[in-house]
Amino acid sequence: MDILAKEKLIVLCSSLALATGLLGCAGGYPAGKSPSDNPLGNDNAGITLPAPLPITPALVKEQQQKREHQVGQDIKRLIGIPAQYVIGPGDILSIVVWDHPELAGAVMTPPVPGISGVDPVATTSPAAGFVVDHDGMVQFPYAGKLKLSGLDEEQARHLLTNHLTRYINKPNVTLRVQAYRSKRVYIDGEVKSPGLQAINDVPMTLVEALNRAGGLLPTGDQSQIVVTRQGVTYQLNLLQLMKKGVNPASILLADGDVVRVLSRDENKVFVSGEVTTPKSLTMHDGRLTLNEALGESGGINPISADNRQVYVVRKSAKEPIVYQLDASSPGAMAMAEEFELNPKDVVYVAASGLANWHRAISLILPSAVSSLIGPVR
Repeated sequence: MDILAKEKLIVLCSSLALATGLLGCAGGYPAGKSPSDNPLGNDNAGITLPAPLPITPALVKEQQQKREHQVGQDIKRLIGIPAQYVIGPGDILSIVVWDHPELAGAVMTPPVPGISGVDPVATTSPAAGFVVDHDGMVQFPYAGKLKLSGLDEEQARHLLTNHLTRYINKPNVTLRVQAYRSKRVYIDGEVKSPGLQAINDVPMTLVEALNRAGGLLPTGDQSQIVVTRQGVTYQLNLLQLMKKGVNPASILLADGDVVRVLSRDENKVFVSGEVTTPKSLTMHDGRLTLNEALGESGGINPISADNRQVYVVRKSAKEPIVYQLDASSPGAMAMAEEFELNPKDVVYVAASGLANWHRAISLILPSAVSSLIGPVR
């Protein structure tokens, strides 16, 4: 070997020594620390995250109990018993006093377009009837002004009959709501026909409202239905409710409620690191386990991954929460199957020390030493 070749070999060995030294510093771990102290591995040592919580059977059981408690904590406020429709301002009443056609006068009122539940005739011509004004009052011949707001049809008919008995002997009165306009709910999101829905004599349950809106689109998520009432938001998961024996038809909507069906695309989990195919995954009706996420990403890379360092990074109100699974231990995949992920969770599989060393060498050798290797003979 000539002098030039020896010099090139010396440079090569020095570069390898330098690479090894840099790699030792790249991890950035103080004495006594291990790679598991940084959930994102050596390549992200500058990111400060809290110490990871080991995924254990006790942790899995605790999270399952929290989910079950969360499903039922606010639902009781929405569950009610269907009651008779109560007349309100804006409703149009049909009032008939039999054998007294002179009392059949009607107040003409313009239709309110775009509100389902209104008399179909109102879409082509004004609906005829007695209008309940903004004070809840109705003007009727002989009876004068009557406050019918807050009464159901039977109570309103009885009140009107009592007032007419002063002038008519045994009046036979028929009273019904001809057009429902006082109470509405709004359906939005992944439904076929979003918009206003009028509350009528059929109880406006959550199921009824979704059916009137044409049902959920294929992109709609049954586990992510949001009901907003008087500034309070309720998260509903229809599948979990039915599993707990709660009938969604028992959830009664009230005037002014807003129902929004979220898209499945808003309910994703992100898998990165040493897996075969890093990707974002859509949850299956609000449920995806750690084992399913790893499986749908092609599994842990057996060549480059450190299966002792499988992390789940979860956003919280204060700081991210990091969970760690040691997939090398017996029964780890069983725990992973029971560990349910939340929307926007990040699953990260760290690289092994050998893989990090190989990558550091690969970055340095091509730029600093590759030109020296070829001519050596």
